[in-house]
Amino acid sequence: MSVRRGVRVGVDVGSVRVGVARSDPDGLIATPVETVRRTPGQDGSARVVEIVREFDAVEVVVGLPRSLDGRERAAAGLARGYARTIARAVAPVPVRLVDERFSTSTAQRAMTASGRRARDQRSVVDQVAAVVILQAALDLERSTGTPPGTELTSGG
Repeated sequence: MSVRRGVRVGVDVGSVRVGVARSDPDGLIATPVETVRRTPGQDGSARVVEIVREFDAVEVVVGLPRSLDGRERAAAGLARGYARTIARAVAPVPVRLVDERFSTSTAQRAMTASGRRARDQRSVVDQVAAVVILQAALDLERSTGTPPGTELTSGG
């Protein structure tokens, strides 16, 4: 079982900010890249696409928020739409949706445990959540030998 080589980009889609992380070329470790601001006129997707191209990414992993019972709510629709936008722009680079339940709360707990005050967390929590999403995807792929989540198709 071999794991594909190349940088992966992880994305945590929020209504105000988008967190972006990347992996090393061996797909072992996820690290934060930046937080992209969203405004009514600019959803930040152009910057995410630039990042994918800057790192010559072989895959984009977008977190798909689900409720505790596994159902998709409004936030999942936002993430799916954002992922479709990214997928169209970066094709033929695959874009995968992966379950991201608890990524933001995991990120907040990690930052609090490291001594970062809640007020100081807002600017980086989305990046850390993107790291959590991407690291979980990398770990799953390494343990199973198959890509995580589901790949977006032209129908989304």
